[in-house]
Amino acid sequence: MPINVLMPALSPTMTDGNIVSWMKKEGDAIAAGDLLCEIETDKATMEIESVDDGVLGRIVTPDGTENVPVNAVIGVILEGGEDATALDGWEIPVVEAVPQEGEPAAPAETAAPAPAPAAPAPAAPTPAPVPAAPAAPSGGRVFASPLARRMAKQSGLDLAAISGSGPKGRIVKADIEAALAGGAPAATAAAPAAPAPAPAPIAAVGPYEDLPTSKMRKIIAQRLQEAKQTVPHFYLTIDCEIDELLKLRKDLNGRSDAYKLSVNDFVVRASALALRRAPECNASWIDGVLRQYSGVDISVAVAIDDGLVTPILRNADHKGLSTLSDEMKELARRARAKPMGLAPEEYQGGSFTISNLGMFGIKEFAAIINPPQSMILAVGAGAQRPVVKDGALAVATVMSCTLSVDHRVVDGAAGAKFLAAFKGFIEDPLTMLL
Repeated sequence: MPINVLMPALSPTMTDGNIVSWMKKEGDAIAAGDLLCEIETDKATMEIESVDDGVLGRIVTPDGTENVPVNAVIGVILEGGEDATALDGWEIPVVEAVPQEGEPAAPAETAAPAPAPAAPAPAAPTPAPVPAAPAAPSGGRVFASPLARRMAKQSGLDLAAISGSGPKGRIVKADIEAALAGGAPAATAAAPAAPAPAPAPIAAVGPYEDLPTSKMRKIIAQRLQEAKQTVPHFYLTIDCEIDELLKLRKDLNGRSDAYKLSVNDFVVRASALALRRAPECNASWIDGVLRQYSGVDISVAVAIDDGLVTPILRNADHKGLSTLSDEMKELARRARAKPMGLAPEEYQGGSFTISNLGMFGIKEFAAIINPPQSMILAVGAGAQRPVVKDGALAVATVMSCTLSVDHRVVDGAAGAKFLAAFKGFIEDPLTMLL
């Protein structure tokens, strides 16, 4: 019996994905574990393995198809002993496409209403009409494959005027091609009401190029826009002197070649311990309820070609500096691999995020919260600045850190408590080793 290959849900937030390419062709033998295709999700491009043995009987969704809904059939595998005839009459479930941001939801397709009968005309020889599907009842649905729908839309064909040759009268690619060859009536044949004037295009200042955006970039844009619009942000900034931290880091790195600690490793460790000191900050706003986390899972923003990904250091408050350093280096390496080598559970979740731009010389910035998390710490560069100590002017290496906070979850006093604990660990780094 043929086996449908479905678009997998590779993350809790994934509603659709893009088919980048198929690694098998129709008729190729497949064993469980073989790579079938490459799918672009809202987070990354991932290779999908087959879970069944057999032969790839049909590719339903070809290379380059975008916005394929989760659980839509993208291919069909024939079991051992079956051939292409097993697909005769095989009905492929239709899953409606997910409208993208800025696009109106597609209305349910219905058969064109029957026109009012025309007055009798004198008998005269007329060209034979193009065969059309029987009229569907008012409010009925025209069944067509996703590819046939796209082809009809691009060609201006009325699906209700085309006979389907697929299972149960479903319109398939061959029917659209036949209609185009035979001159089927276009959907624009009936004069529509005068459309509203299109908005004037944005005037270009000079030469430009519209670049295609990846699935990840579109989702980043959508979610961060939602975060800024729906999450009540407020910001707390604190300056930390890091001279003692830099001395300790240099001393520890000189003791062994087995590890190489960075300033960011100390920031991760200090954040995890500060969350343990201020557990009320280790929470999220979920459907009107405060969800308190018992584990401290730190997400660290890593820049990749298509945007950002946030690998997670699980139970970071129970791990030492060298362990955190080694785990972070490995996660970052796999995040930047092509295709990305992180499993979904390695970058989805987390209760707190760190975004560090200090290595780029950025003195201070404010980051956008990644829901459902309630806080994100933006870390700037450490630089020598004048400070006042005991009434005298001195020079210290100072690092500015800005905490973005969801006010639904964390109040100002709780956020200040977290930053005070964080500053204490950073400025007295030996306490992080206890």
